[in-house]
Amino acid sequence: MPKPEGSLSAVVVSGGKQYRVAPGDKILVDRLAAEPGSSVKLDRVLLVRDGSDIKVGAPAIDGIAVDAKVLAHSRGPRIETLRYKSKKRVRVHRGGRADYTALEILAVGGLKVATGTESEIEPAKAKAASGRKAKTAKPTAKAAINAKVETEAKAAEEKPKRAARKSKKDTE
Repeated sequence: MPKPEGSLSAVVVSGGKQYRVAPGDKILVDRLAAEPGSSVKLDRVLLVRDGSDIKVGAPAIDGIAVDAKVLAHSRGPRIETLRYKSKKRVRVHRGGRADYTALEILAVGGLKVATGTESEIEPAKAKAASGRKAKTAKPTAKAAINAKVETEAKAAEEKPKRAARKSKKDTE
């Protein structure tokens, strides 16, 4: 999901994979050796964006870490592979489940909110939003007809659709 332009975000590396994170995000990373409820620092930060201020590391930014809280440990979906060769008696079945750790990002580089220059709302959008008028509900003939149809439908639902069946004893 795209982040707002003026937000604080970073690209971090965990388990050989890169994640774009912002304070308040929840992500799944490969299993970390940490207890649920404890805090973790992700030191390999490749990029930090604070409003319009962008810092890029080569390969990582020194002195900046992402603070995260371990929420839980879970396992991913079951993934199976099956290799089969006809007429050769070759059947190889492998499978497994990935171990994950759920993290909640608390702060990026010690910051919990963006401090850089925020992008302003474009004047055209602001004018369009203020120029709209709220529609007021006026009673019309169409609304009266719809109300009448609804009351008739409710009355029809209350009546049984057909007469109850008579047993053979009643007909004789």
